[in-house]
Amino acid sequence: MNRSRFVRLAAVLAAGVVISTGAAAQSWPTKPVRIIIPFAAGGVTDVVIRTISPKLGEALGQPIVIENKGGAGGTIGTAQGAKAAPDGYTFIAPAASHTTTPSLYSKLDFDPVKDFAAVTQIVTVPYLLVVPTSSPMNTLADFIATAKAKPGTLTFGSAGNGSSNHLAGELLAGSLGTQLTHVPYKGSAPALADLLGGQLSFMFDTINTSTQHVKAGKLRVLGVGTAKRSKIMPDVAPIADTVPGFEAVTWIGLLAPAGTPKEIVSRMQREIEKIVNLPEIQERLSASGAEPVASTPEQFGAYVASEVAKWDRVVKQAKIPPVQ
Repeated sequence: MNRSRFVRLAAVLAAGVVISTGAAAQSWPTKPVRIIIPFAAGGVTDVVIRTISPKLGEALGQPIVIENKGGAGGTIGTAQGAKAAPDGYTFIAPAASHTTTPSLYSKLDFDPVKDFAAVTQIVTVPYLLVVPTSSPMNTLADFIATAKAKPGTLTFGSAGNGSSNHLAGELLAGSLGTQLTHVPYKGSAPALADLLGGQLSFMFDTINTSTQHVKAGKLRVLGVGTAKRSKIMPDVAPIADTVPGFEAVTWIGLLAPAGTPKEIVSRMQREIEKIVNLPEIQERLSASGAEPVASTPEQFGAYVASEVAKWDRVVKQAKIPPVQ
């Protein structure tokens, strides 16, 4: 076969692949769509995905099959999703830990950016900086003054080394240029119990679990971790108003295996955006402490990459040892 004929044949074959892929994307989906949640059932990620999945299934005309694949900080289920066929029938619903694990694990079976096609950040779940009501720190200004005047004396609990609320505390320490003493627990619940008992100075806790204690008069909110005011707690000023650039939230998004057709990714994002803007869905999400985002694939992809870089700096600055 001469070179010109070979080039023509290659072009024809390539065009055939493009047409085939485009046709498949236009007819998608023709069977159930799977969403892997890389965490155990019952958590906020599980609640959010199960809240939107019935209407998502209606919009797509196919059932949404949810699989909880927990373990190893979400890395087991995420790795499984990364290796799935990029045909639009497998998606992964990661949380904020997706952007921290690269710095915390010495070895991962996936790249959090390169191995995925970003679909959308579905929601954000704000962190609150809370102290016991018995604390002498009544404002964020009080907190900052104490933290700088007495480095290391303020203690904060978390769900464990490398957890999102641990890293939020380290981010604040670095932003203030002082030391805050971390006390790791086996989960946020026991840490919160000790905070309520006055055994810790403060904690970063998700808005959905702290609010009940705030309303009961047991905790005081000094600030919210969102960059702008939270729609759920609009009367509380963001920490960023006093500490420029500070943002510490957890979030829930949707990813697809790298190579998933853009038409499918765009369709999925559009349907989710419509769903999370429905009043009844917003009400249910708000009850679980989640605020709708529904960012574009491009916005979410850029956000994930920036968060990976941000938390890498925090982990290195705080000298947090990697998980072996």
